[in-house]
Amino acid sequence: MSKKGKIYIILVVLTIIAIVVLEMNKPKAINWFPSYATHHKIPFGTYVFNDQLKRVADTVVSVNRPPFEYLKNHTINGTYLFNNESINFGKEELNSLLNWVSKGNTIIVAATNFEKKLLDTLNLSVLSVNTFDNFNNEYQFKLVNPKLNPSESYTFDRASKFFHFNDIDTLETSIVGLIDTYRGNNQPMQDSLISTIKQPFGNGEIVLSTFPQAFTNYFILQSPNQNYTAGLLSYIDVSNPVYIDNYYKTGKTFYTSPMYLFLNTISLKWAYYLMLIAALIYIIFEGKRKQRAIPIINPLKNQTVDFTRTIANMYYESGKHKDISQHKIQHFLEYIRNTLHLSTSELNDNFIRHLAARSSNTEEDTRILFKYIKNLNEKNEISHSELERLNTLIEQFKSHNQWKKTKT
Repeated sequence: MSKKGKIYIILVVLTIIAIVVLEMNKPKAINWFPSYATHHKIPFGTYVFNDQLKRVADTVVSVNRPPFEYLKNHTINGTYLFNNESINFGKEELNSLLNWVSKGNTIIVAATNFEKKLLDTLNLSVLSVNTFDNFNNEYQFKLVNPKLNPSESYTFDRASKFFHFNDIDTLETSIVGLIDTYRGNNQPMQDSLISTIKQPFGNGEIVLSTFPQAFTNYFILQSPNQNYTAGLLSYIDVSNPVYIDNYYKTGKTFYTSPMYLFLNTISLKWAYYLMLIAALIYIIFEGKRKQRAIPIINPLKNQTVDFTRTIANMYYESGKHKDISQHKIQHFLEYIRNTLHLSTSELNDNFIRHLAARSSNTEEDTRILFKYIKNLNEKNEISHSELERLNTLIEQFKSHNQWKKTKT
């Protein structure tokens, strides 16, 4: 081997060593996956809640099987707690849970998506919180019980979408907690949107919350938010057993892949990577003279447009007009910020006048467009014709600004 070749090899080895050292010392990326698993210490796991619950409750039991199966095979009393992004019981399973509650027990269900039959049984309905004016996705919560310091509010800044109970049976339902858009430090809540309710059922009780993040590590460790979670727990009798559901969880309760141990142990992970790098170097240097001629293969066509069109058609044909309209509105606001250089944080009269002037649209047409957008945001579902009307108004608005693009 020539001297020049040895120098190249040494440089490659030194580069690999430098990369390994940098990667091993790089801070580990935060995992924001909404697992809600009791053994997960990631922000949206519930390890802290589970640990603290064992300190205050006499008996805490983790249930890894479906509630229907567990209640069928065990005679238990106490509180059954469910919390996850989405919880949908089957018909028979829900009936068995309600029958168990009617015997004097309690269930707590914290989720953003509830079983429809459960809501119908309790005469409830759920709506999403309007996020049109809340671009930072920051919310505040409070408990209404006079014994739980109702003057104090608790903030959460990692929301994707929030819901509230918009229709309740006031004779049977008690309000536990409220939700509102975060309006700044020491600013009181203005909208009394209901996030948590309590309702008797037979001899027992059902507590529903649209804020499952209240039980996560991230929320509890943001002081004084732990007081909010403790306030929710005050509605259950901790002297009786508390059963924590581990079946309806987004995160896995155990790992089936043998690569999990390698990739989550830093030494084994880099040993595995070095083995792959060494194999790659061997192939490069040894395969130089021994490999056969590689046939020319034409590059694949760019399928991005077809893929985008396919995804759009899937949304459109499945009737998800509301989701399409939300994407359309957000793209339009981004167009205003990037092309017309206007902030969309406050969509007031001053904003509309400036926007009309910069886009060569009339102020009247601009007001009609944003009034229509506001009406759509207040609806849970929209029709095909409403979606087409939105697209027509936005495209007409943009067409008056095309001369600026051509000029630049």
